[in-house]
Amino acid sequence: MSYQNILVDTKDRIQYITINRETKLNALNKETLDELHTALTQAFADDSVGGLIITGAGTKAFVAGADISGFPALDAAGGTALAQEGQTKVFDLIANGPKPIIAAVNGFALGGGLELAMACHIRIASDNAKMGLPELTLGLIPGYGGTQRLPQLVGKGKAMEMILTSDMLTADQALQHGLVNHVTEQSALIAKAEEILNKILSRSPFAVTAAITAINAAGSADGYQQEIALFGNCFGTADMKEGVDAFLNKRKPVFTGK
Repeated sequence: MSYQNILVDTKDRIQYITINRETKLNALNKETLDELHTALTQAFADDSVGGLIITGAGTKAFVAGADISGFPALDAAGGTALAQEGQTKVFDLIANGPKPIIAAVNGFALGGGLELAMACHIRIASDNAKMGLPELTLGLIPGYGGTQRLPQLVGKGKAMEMILTSDMLTADQALQHGLVNHVTEQSALIAKAEEILNKILSRSPFAVTAAITAINAAGSADGYQQEIALFGNCFGTADMKEGVDAFLNKRKPVFTGK
């Protein structure tokens, strides 16, 4: 499929999605979100894709926020619909996706850009990255999951401070507070994301999906029960039998996702 706002490339079992609006600092508009939805849906359905890396074009920004040029025309109902559609079609789709997704944060990740990174399962930042949720400077609050995901990553107190002040974190500060998993030089960013993703792809695809689902249920009323059920389901897979046999016979497992 031909895209106007993103680049999609697949190498080996990794699909690379690049937000390709460099002159706009890769800001998210409706068309970009629509294309992300399509690309992600197709990747999840493609058995040749094991995991994804999302990044931004250029060296200045991952995603510098949402494209706010259309905001003045929206009323309360329009704003509600905007947030609902984005959450459902992209941000929740990523967070609850069956395949691991790593955000390679190569510069500014602000507003919707940080929310996009936080929806991903793992975040790697270049050393020039800066991250924040400045929506209050516009008289708004984060609307793509920022108020929910940021406290889970950095704690309620730090999330309150970041959102209420609109202050940004440097890459090192983001690492210190648990907002990102690793910080690298920009030239090494994609390689680090590939290193981590390839390690994940050496595990059982069935177990990876089960683990993502169970971790996402952490803190919910039935989180422990979901873990128990997913743990039990693994015993019905060929991958579990292969993994145990490989361990007992001191060899590397060959998983098939079945």
